[in-house]
Parts: sequence; structure tokens; C-alpha cells
Amino acid sequence: MTEGNISKKIMLFALPIFLGNLFQQLYNVVDSLVVGNVLGKEALAAVSSSGSLIFLIVGFLGGVFVGAGVIISRYFGAKNEEKVSIAVHTTMAFAFISGLLITIVGVIFTPWFLKLMGTPDDVFLDAVTYLRIYFAGGIGIVMYNSCMGIFQAVGDSKHPLYYLIIAAITNVVLDILFVAVFDFGVAGAALATVISQFLSAILGFVKLTKVDGYHKLYIRKIKIDGNMLKSLVNMGLPTGVQNSVIAFANVIVQSNINQFGSVAMAGSGSFSKLEGFAFLPITSFSVALTTFIIIM
Repeated sequence: MTEGNISKKIMLFALPIFLGNLFQQLYNVVDSLVVGNVLGKEALAAVSSSGSLIFLIVGFLGGVFVGAGVIISRYFGAKNEEKVSIAVHTTMAFAFISGLLITIVGVIFTPWFLKLMGTPDDVFLDAVTYLRIYFAGGIGIVMYNSCMGIFQAVGDSKHPLYYLIIAAITNVVLDILFVAVFDFGVAGAALATVISQFLSAILGFVKLTKVDGYHKLYIRKIKIDGNMLKSLVNMGLPTGVQNSVIAFANVIVQSNINQFGSVAMAGSGSFSKLEGFAFLPITSFSVALTTFIIIM
């Protein structure tokens, strides 16, 4: 990334990120399409309205992991092999602990969260089922994001794309199989998402153990380094808080929408899925530009 035409390098790095985000957004849309057409508006409302709550919890940690990517990129650009290795292994250990925390908090407090949001009775049970299964796969979700963050931090945006394509295809197939064929209801949609995320996390994790570079992952070295964790958190905490503020505002908005019933919830949720496409180019280019600047 540090040799040749700068604009071309940034665009070539941003393109796989954009395509990966596009596939991720597409399989979110497919979730809604399958659930809405097979299970009806109440199920669609239950699945769609869960997005703001998921982002509130997962978004904070996702922001913190941005700090991990920044630190890794900095040391990678400086060719400091020891620091890169410590940062990578600390990131993975922190990801596992964070995923476990999300699982515990999400599974236990999901009904309480939904009641605070004023979720209507006709979608409440489906929403609880969907969210609890989603949060039960918290480790896979966080591990996937941490693996993809490490790849992007060292200038590799292609492998995250490959794994997202695989996850997207898997999710679509399992959505149709679990919801339309086996009639698992909203639990099937949640299960399809969790399995897809775990698959991409495993693929990313295994690849990191096989790469030939500073960022190679050794299972026996996965542990928390106190000083490195402090640096990661200090760098990522502002982004995590920023994500939380935005997500909290969305939760408030969703709580007000919930008062209008399942039809309004389904409509708003469907819109938010489509709205996500508008931000893909901006987000992808921002990640590419940030990584490039830090590595330089």
C-alpha cells in the first residue's frame, strides 16, 4: 500500500471492502425478504426492530475494535513485528471475552430491553426469540469482526470479502431452508445468521494462523497484554462511545415507532435495511483511507 500511485492503491483497497459490505447488507435484506414473505408482518416487525438494539450493544465493542485496527496498522507500518504480534493476540483474547460478555448480557436481559422499548405484545415473543439466539452467537459475531479488522489493518481487504461472500451465500441458503422449508419461524432466521457469522469467523481465524507475516496468529500466544489492551481501549473507546450515542438515539426512535404497532415497525425496519446501501461507499472509502494513512 506504500508503493505506487496513492489514489489507485486506496481505490483498489476500498473496492473489496465495499463489495464485502454490500454482500453483508444484501444478506440482511434477504433475512427480511424471507421472514416477511413467509412468516408475515409480525415476524418481520420482530426481526427488523431488533436492529437498533443489536447495534447498541455490538456497536460499542465494534468501535473499540477500531482502536485495535489503528494500533495494529501503526505497528505494521513501522515494521515492528513484536508489537504487531502482541496487538493481534491481545485483540483476539479481548474479542473472546467481549463475545462471552455479549452472550451473557444479551440472553439474560433481552426481555427487559424489549419491554423498555415498548415492544408490542403481538411481536414480543418473536423478538425475544430472535434476539436471544442472535446474542447466543455473540462470540462468533465479535470474533468475526476482530479477524476482519486485523486483515484490513495490515492492508488485506480481499480475504474479508471472500469470507463475507461465503457467509452471505450460506445465510441465504439457511434462511430459505430453516424458515421456508423446516418452518423454524424467526428462530430459523436468527440461527441462519449466527451460523453464517461463525463460519466466516472460523475461516478468518484459521487463515490468520496460516499467514506468512507479522500478524500471524498463534493459538498458544492468545492472551491479554495489559499495556497493549490499555492502548487498544484508549484508541477505540471514543469510537465506541460515538457508536453508542448514535445507536442509543436509534433505540429511542425505534421505541417511539413501536407505539404505532407491528405494521409501522415492519415498514420502518424494511426501510432501514435499504437505507444501509446509501452509506456503503462512504464507509468503505473511510476505512481504506484511515488504514492507508496509519500504515504510511
